[in-house]
Amino acid sequence: MGTLFAILGWIVFGLIVGFIARALVPGKDNIGLLATIGLGILGSVVGGLVLSLFTGRITLSNPVGWIGSVVFAIVLLVIYNKVTGRKQVRR
Repeated sequence: MGTLFAILGWIVFGLIVGFIARALVPGKDNIGLLATIGLGILGSVVGGLVLSLFTGRITLSNPVGWIGSVVFAIVLLVIYNKVTGRKQVRR
C-alpha cells in the first residue's frame, strides 16, 4: 500500500508543480493534464538532482526543494515550447 501512496504523491506533486510552472510562463500552453503532470515530475527529478550537487542531499520537504522543482519545470516547459513551437500568444 505504501508504494501506491508514493506513486499518487508523485502524481499530485507533479500536477501542482506543473500547474505552477504553466502559470508562471507567459502565454497559452497547449499541453494536456498528463503532460502537465509529467512536466512537474520531470522538473522535480531534474531539479532534485541538480540541487543535490550543491547541497549534498535530495529533499522536497523544504522550500528549496519546491523552488528547485518549479524552476526546473519552468526551464523544461520553455525548452519544450521552443522545440515544438507550440507556444501561442494569449489574446
